[in-house]
Amino acid sequence: MPACNVQWRAAELENVEAWAEKNNLRLNRRKSVEIIFSDGRCHCQCRVTSPPHLPEVTRVTTLKILGVTISSSLSVAQYVSDIICACSPSLHALRVLRNNGMDDAALQIIYRAVVVGKLLYAASAWWGFTTAADRQRIEAVLHRGVRAGL
Repeated sequence: MPACNVQWRAAELENVEAWAEKNNLRLNRRKSVEIIFSDGRCHCQCRVTSPPHLPEVTRVTTLKILGVTISSSLSVAQYVSDIICACSPSLHALRVLRNNGMDDAALQIIYRAVVVGKLLYAASAWWGFTTAADRQRIEAVLHRGVRAGL
């Protein structure tokens, strides 16, 4: 919801609750969260004060949407760190499999399915929010796999 319509947040939440009830669903306000996105690059006096909290709705600075973590400054740095950490054990497991005699073709299939799959999950949605440093870290993981012959 844009900042110019912030006074309508409670009404919008009630509309969502009414829609859910009409469709035989229930909105759990205790599990609902609010995130306020802001441009972290703005250093002038253009920042608007945060609106008051809605009752029963928690305000957060990061939000996980379909497995992708995004921060209030539209950064995905935490998500990039998480997927890189998730890929490290997989790379180690592939090295162990290679040392135990697994075929290179099978290792490459597993590498593409597991490591590249993790790195590319929903990439079309979050790639535009990455910084050059985030992209270099992702490419470093891919290069580690290439150096390992995967």
